[in-house]
Amino acid sequence: MATQHSRTAARLMISPSVILLLGWMLIPLTMTVYFSFQFYNLLQPGQESFAGWTNYRFFVTDPSFFDAIRNTLVLVGGVLIITVVGGILLALLLDKPIWGQGIVRILVIAPFFVMPTVSALVWKNMFMNPVNGLFAHFANGLGLQPIDFFAHYPLASIVGIVSWQWLPFATLIIFTAIQSLDSEQLEAAEMDGASALNRFIYIILPHLARAITVVILIQTIFLLSIFAEILVTTNGGPGTATTNLTYLVYIQSLLQFDVGGGSAGGVIAIILANIVAIFLMRMIGKNLDI
Repeated sequence: MATQHSRTAARLMISPSVILLLGWMLIPLTMTVYFSFQFYNLLQPGQESFAGWTNYRFFVTDPSFFDAIRNTLVLVGGVLIITVVGGILLALLLDKPIWGQGIVRILVIAPFFVMPTVSALVWKNMFMNPVNGLFAHFANGLGLQPIDFFAHYPLASIVGIVSWQWLPFATLIIFTAIQSLDSEQLEAAEMDGASALNRFIYIILPHLARAITVVILIQTIFLLSIFAEILVTTNGGPGTATTNLTYLVYIQSLLQFDVGGGSAGGVIAIILANIVAIFLMRMIGKNLDI
């Protein structure tokens, strides 16, 4: 058992890292909260003044605000559905003995290591370009009219790109959970006459509950702040069709140079993200026994 001396020494050794981490988080957060209560526009230097709740009121009453909230929820929900369902199917497939199993697993996981900006550019220029894209060539070969995805289905296109990036992560977590499943339990159920569908519903799926919970919680945290894919493909358009909350903050602070308004948007985004996180923890966190 650890002695009081060893526990004190351990606290002293980890304290620099803890202090650095707290400073890394608290200093930017404090500055964001401070600037959110200031009239601070980079185009008007020297005219800073206290704004009270004005920045928050202007940000919330912006016509783009509710569009950004809707787009954020659709983006997060769409990607979660695709990655969880697709991750389960791919994990079940990878669990089967097939030729070149190791290579297939590496290829399935590989997209997760591609930078978001790079993958978005590849999808935009190589696959979804309405003139020179791969999908356009397929459509022309079939005698069909090519689709301009980012003009007609902008948000769905972003969902597809982000889902492609996060599908390997969900597959890896769920595949690891499937491999920990006792094969004797499945064999016993099969001998008792349980169909493949019943074995999946009553044995495999409950066993995957914790893994699916981890996937949903971790992905939601990152999906709420999707930015690079939107910037390099649609720039939030057409109109506000793909503007999420993160991109709206970017527009306010870096395109309109309104640091005060952008900071207020950032604080609102943090509050909403914590509300979503608390909701998820209360709804599905019980699968983690927390």
